[in-house]
Amino acid sequence: MDDKTTKAAIDALNRIMELELAGVVKYTHYSLMVYGYNRIPIVSWLKDNAEEGLNHANKAGELVTLLGGHPSLKIASLLETQKHDIGDILRESLEHEKVTLAAYYDLLKISEGHSVLLEEYAREMILAEELHQDEVNKMLRRPGDTAAFKE
Repeated sequence: MDDKTTKAAIDALNRIMELELAGVVKYTHYSLMVYGYNRIPIVSWLKDNAEEGLNHANKAGELVTLLGGHPSLKIASLLETQKHDIGDILRESLEHEKVTLAAYYDLLKISEGHSVLLEEYAREMILAEELHQDEVNKMLRRPGDTAAFKE
């Protein structure tokens, strides 16, 4: 990759890292705010997502250093909505996942034709993020609804 493309890839990876770390904080916070009958499985799922986000941030950071860059110490925006109903939490989660997915698509666009490593990484992460979005979408549906959830 030329210097311009490498810099763009590092910037994209740092943005991904910042988003994934924000997800860790959000999912951890959400896991602390769940109450009610289904608390235990939902808290477990949220904690698993926080752990997954940390793993994704680590992967992005490793690629930043592979390219000779410096991993960001920033975290993407954290907005406290004060809404802690499980539906609100899931809708916020879905929105965060959409932003993160877009960042992976940006990396794919930058790396296409320049780096098989980054292309494959972006594709792998896009697959994981799209499956995760589907999981959240299904959780937002009312029992018996088969159509995708829409706001």
